[in-house]
Amino acid sequence: MRSTMARRAGLAGTLAVAALAVTAPAQAATQPGVAHIGSAEFTKAGTTIKVPTQGHCSLDGPTSATAQPISKPGITFGGGSSSCTTTVTDPNTDATSTKSTATGKNFELSALVTAGGPRVKLGSFTVTCEATQTQTSANWTYGGLSGIPNPPSPVPVGYVSPIKKANGTVLANAVFNTQNLPGDGSIGLTMLRIDFLPASGISGQVTLGHTSCSPTP
Repeated sequence: MRSTMARRAGLAGTLAVAALAVTAPAQAATQPGVAHIGSAEFTKAGTTIKVPTQGHCSLDGPTSATAQPISKPGITFGGGSSSCTTTVTDPNTDATSTKSTATGKNFELSALVTAGGPRVKLGSFTVTCEATQTQTSANWTYGGLSGIPNPPSPVPVGYVSPIKKANGTVLANAVFNTQNLPGDGSIGLTMLRIDFLPASGISGQVTLGHTSCSPTP
């Protein structure tokens, strides 16, 4: 079993946010503190498969959630949990910190098998976003991945790992470590997104592990 982690934290995270704010247009605003296991919506052979967002939590409520296993044609989410918490760090000034995290397990994507592609499995994964008045950081870990080549460590932002047939035809792209940095110190992080390509005969995408947070008041 192999696991990996991508992290933005402390001074390095602050510098990265500042640099992006100067050199690139600001991205869409993130939600102050959310986390969820994932979701899916794709169309295969004229049938649309939808898995609503699993295990969603928010600082605004619900602050915790538990997701039961759910299976639909071509895809299984094995369940998991999430929590979004606020902690008072200084009662005299009402300073707070937040932590938004989601953990999933036993994910399986079989939709590509009939197109000659691999069966994708992910044994476990966790995403976390933490914030204080002065900094934000986000990280993710996973274990038990098969059907997708493991990304390098550390994982570059937006790293693409093609999902192929045995003959080399690319059926989908697995995009790791997608980040949204609006330039205000907040972070949005998606661990993995699978985008189906025309060669698969499937359209749509699957998302695994999302979280976001913003500096606290």
